[in-house]
Amino acid sequence: MKIAIEGCCHNQLELIYKTIDYIEKEKNIKIDLLLICGDVQTIRNRTDLDSTSMPDHYKEMGTFYKYYSGELKAPIPTIFIGGNHEASNYLWELYYGGWVCENVYYLGCSGVVNFGGLRIGGLSGIYKQRDYGLGHFETFPYTNDTIRSIYHVRRYEMFKLNMIRQPIDIFLSHDWPENITRFGDEKRLKRIKQGLAPDIERVRLGNPYCELLLYKIKPRYWFAAHLHVKFAALIPHDGSYTRFLSLDKCLPGREFLQVLDFPEANGPLELSYDEEWLAITKATHQFFSVTYKQASLPTESQMQEYVY
Repeated sequence: MKIAIEGCCHNQLELIYKTIDYIEKEKNIKIDLLLICGDVQTIRNRTDLDSTSMPDHYKEMGTFYKYYSGELKAPIPTIFIGGNHEASNYLWELYYGGWVCENVYYLGCSGVVNFGGLRIGGLSGIYKQRDYGLGHFETFPYTNDTIRSIYHVRRYEMFKLNMIRQPIDIFLSHDWPENITRFGDEKRLKRIKQGLAPDIERVRLGNPYCELLLYKIKPRYWFAAHLHVKFAALIPHDGSYTRFLSLDKCLPGREFLQVLDFPEANGPLELSYDEEWLAITKATHQFFSVTYKQASLPTESQMQEYVY
């Protein structure tokens, strides 16, 4: 099975599919799945556009509405997570994940699904410490503050992901796990993205809880975006590695798409729910909070009997 990985989509879904079509014809290959690491901007109408956090001069309808209306159909199955420039009102309707249009599936605020024999997990949004411990309190219409806080990662989502015990093949996040740069060509990264250097040196680049999750679930691959640069890293574990790759945004001349081969993935080329994740979702639902204050979370050991 061949999988295309996209960095930041930034409302260029049609262009990404055209790029994939070009690659297939040029290389004489068939790509079976597209994974997008955020900022898809599933904008259906003007209300969705107004619910997207970005400067006004970037607010354009784009092309997603064509897929939503049925004018166009995604040519290959597509799975994506949310970033920090999304139509948050629409994605909140699909908190647990779901189809945003035919053939395009949103993984939810956090989630795990199966495709082709691979387990694919993901976490939407970006990390901001001040909102990390809060509940999912934001409601529509959003204020100048909540239009941003709604896409900030919450402890509750990390709590659920940390319950995973079965192997994960691929994990998606929008921002990077903290400290990931030390496992790749950090000098080159600082040279081509000089603005990142201060955060790298102060160990403030990325999500520290994603770093903990990385060492906990040890996925074979971890894909990310957000910083608009291609960066690869190899993170060692006892007896295995995680291969990390972040890609650029969809613009001419940028490294925004990568095709990888998964020859061992020989299952049905269709999406299915993940049994372990369903069990985790059911067991942890009692702690889900839609108020400002997040309900107290138990320890992982206390949750074992409910999940397993």
